[in-house]
Parts: sequence; C-alpha cells; structure tokens
Amino acid sequence: MTTTTPQSQVSAPTTNVDGGLTWLARDSWTEAMRHLRIIPRNPELIAFTVAQPVMFVLLFVYVFGGAIEVPGYADYKQFLLPGIMAQTVVFGSAGTSVGLADDLQKGLIDRLRSLPMSQPAVVVGRTLADLLKNMLGFAVMLAIAFAVGFRFEGSLLEAALATFLLLFFAYALSWVHALIGMSVKSVEAANSGGFIWMFPMTFLSSAFVDPSTMPDWLQPIADANPFTKVTNASRALYNGLPAGNLAWESLAWSLGVITIFSVLSMRKFARAND
Repeated sequence: MTTTTPQSQVSAPTTNVDGGLTWLARDSWTEAMRHLRIIPRNPELIAFTVAQPVMFVLLFVYVFGGAIEVPGYADYKQFLLPGIMAQTVVFGSAGTSVGLADDLQKGLIDRLRSLPMSQPAVVVGRTLADLLKNMLGFAVMLAIAFAVGFRFEGSLLEAALATFLLLFFAYALSWVHALIGMSVKSVEAANSGGFIWMFPMTFLSSAFVDPSTMPDWLQPIADANPFTKVTNASRALYNGLPAGNLAWESLAWSLGVITIFSVLSMRKFARAND
C-alpha cells in the first residue's frame, strides 16, 4: 500500500540568502566584475578618464608652470602633480552616480533586487568597480607624471601611503555619488549633479596653488577643505616631507564620509523605485 503526501505538506525548494559578510563580499565582487567586463568592449571609458588630467598636466606644467612659484618647492612639478593626482581620482569617483542612475533608468536595479543575492552588494559592487577603474586611471596618470619630471622624493613606503590616502578618499566620495545617482531621475542629472560640487572643491584648495596666495576671506575655506587635507598629506609624503597629523586627518575624513553616505545610500537603495 502506498501513501501520498499532500501537496500542501511538500516543501518548495527555497534559496536562503545568507546575510553575512562572506555572502556580501562574494556578491559584491561578482557585481564589480560585471561592471569591469565592460572596459575591454568600451575602452573609451578609460581613455576619457585619462584625457582630462593629461590636459591639466600639460596646461599647468608647460603654460602656467613658469609663472607660478610655491615657497619651499624649487620645482613646481613636485607641488603640482600630487594635486592633479588627487583631482584625477576624485573626478574618477563620479562614475558611480552615472552608473547607478543608468541602471535605475533601465530597470536593472529592479531586476537585481529580485534575485537571491545580498542586496547591499549591488551598490558596494558598483563602488568597488569604480575604485578599480580609478586605480587603473591613477597608474596611467602616475606614468605621465614621471614622464614630465615628477619624482618620489620620499621612500616607497611613503609614496604607497600617499597613494592609499588618495584612492581611499576617492572611494569615500564614490558613496556620495552613489546617493546622488539614486536620488536623481536621469543619467544627465546624475552627471551634472556629480560634477557641479567637485569643481569648487578641487579648485578652492591647495591642489594648484598655495592657499596663502588667496584672498584673506578665502584662505580659511581652502584650508578647511577636506580635499586640501588629502592633497597636502599626499604631497608631503611623495616629497619626503613631514606630514604631521595630515595623514590621520585625511583618513578620518574618508572614514567619516564612508560611514555617513554608505548608510544614506543603502537606505535610498532600499526605497528605490518603491
């Protein structure tokens, strides 16, 4: 005699999504690779990223370089290039807002949210992909800097720390762009909203000139600018000069921005297209 189990008592197969860090790390890496696979098919992404800093280098080194003197630096290139490196990685972080806005507009975010995957990995993966692309752009930028005469005056360890501070700050700003990308209605708005605040942040700083040459009312703004902190820290380390507390201040700014904007971004992602 055979017995049958009522259909209502048969458990349907389910997929359990582990909410742990291992699952988050794995899905974030998978999502990052999805974005990075686009580069071989669309090399213009890197070409346009590199074109702008190259123009800034040529303009400031060969056009303005002879007219600009910075106290404490015999060669303006040693002062300028760390600033352009900082600007390069900061501008490179803007891809996060455009990419997320594009995914939202195409409905891809809705598709990803329906999959049995770690939900934060969608945004974390995007920021990681943009960090890796930023590292590639930075490597090209560094080669150009050496080609025009820039040199590491400090140790390799100091240069590595300077590079870490720059890239970590850029990664922190990727979370600001993540919030922007999920808050606007179009890719065009994300592109404008991503760049409109970065230009004053990078130019009202110590990236290109000593803030002491600015008007008195503008100097405190430039000195308090977190971009100035990161630029000064990396410049000191690249040139083998004492960085003082600048490295710790730069690190604190980056950690603070990541903490605040990652929370805001994930909350925004949870409500996206609701």
